[in-house]
Amino acid sequence: MGVMKQNRQQAFSKRGLRRIAIAVFTGFVGVCGHPDPSHAQTVRIEATTTAMDWNAVALAGGHVFVSGPRWTGFSGPAVGLLTKNRKIEPFPDADWNGWKPGRDATHRFVSVNALHVAPDGTLWVVDTGTPSFGGPPVPGAAKLVRIDPATGHVLRIYPLGPEIAQAGSYIDDIRFNGMHAYLTDAGEAALIVLDIKTGQARRVLDNDASTRARTDRPIIMDGHVVENGPHQPLLVNADPLEVSPDGEWLYFGPLEGPWSQVPTALLDDPNVSSTDLSAAVKPWADLPPIGGSTMDAAGNLYFTNLKDNGVYRRDVSGKITRLISDPRLHWADAPCLASDGRLWLPIAQLDRLPQFHQGQARSHQPFLMVSINPHVTHTRDKP
Repeated sequence: MGVMKQNRQQAFSKRGLRRIAIAVFTGFVGVCGHPDPSHAQTVRIEATTTAMDWNAVALAGGHVFVSGPRWTGFSGPAVGLLTKNRKIEPFPDADWNGWKPGRDATHRFVSVNALHVAPDGTLWVVDTGTPSFGGPPVPGAAKLVRIDPATGHVLRIYPLGPEIAQAGSYIDDIRFNGMHAYLTDAGEAALIVLDIKTGQARRVLDNDASTRARTDRPIIMDGHVVENGPHQPLLVNADPLEVSPDGEWLYFGPLEGPWSQVPTALLDDPNVSSTDLSAAVKPWADLPPIGGSTMDAAGNLYFTNLKDNGVYRRDVSGKITRLISDPRLHWADAPCLASDGRLWLPIAQLDRLPQFHQGQARSHQPFLMVSINPHVTHTRDKP
């Protein structure tokens, strides 16, 4: 996630973590993949903690990884590996997770907002480089880190310089399409296109209507508008994004919605003008404020509806089905489809952090990591 509006929109992220923790872990073998309808529907608790506010999960190489941003106030690893003996270990090692102000940030995680498994099975870490809530990136800190999930070997670091991760930026999430990756900037509204081979990145749709949060779509949770300060509704710019299964379209939008679509061929071409690219953006789905999303190989979009603690599926025809609504799923964040067919959900409760309640924490302990079967529904309603 990522933006609040004070005098200008600044960055805020959906994902949260930060203190080494003891967790209850059931164990997992597989990678994020495509669901397989084989399990009865339950909210299965995969892990719990009282010391982390996790908001990202990735399943790769037979392991489960969690992460989240520094601004949530927790200490510990920015990226953690859930072990089968109920612990969270720094990943890939302690040094990568040992950044402190004044230390070199180019080879250490400063504030991680997202994890994602690329089609080749490698784990990508999105480091916003912004250790404080809405603050500027630390010089050299904003980056993408590509890691072998089985060995922890860092395969490549992609720096995001000040022309990409700008003063008000919050680099939010990532998706892949061939030799390109796409990211959202939830602070300074834009998309970022990365050439994976060359490492060159470009900002596109800067402050475009499609990437900018609208004031008429507030985030409502627990019956109240989520505010960054008194009478200051939290506004989050370009945040969720997905690539169509055929790779031809990128779907994206502010956290509050609505979502748009744009041809990836135009995104990938650096010679397309900003005017022509903006003109090619079309409406895709009028979705409500969401915590996170994932898309399967058939083009079904799974998303978490912040207002009703729900998990929904939008099929390729546009039909929206509520899979479940449960008060325990409060600000369920970036989901991950596992190869065993279940949808994993970190429950971040980000709106209950002190930043949104005049310094008073309102989160319910312990924090949960859950999974559900996305092929079983409890009710069928539009969000």
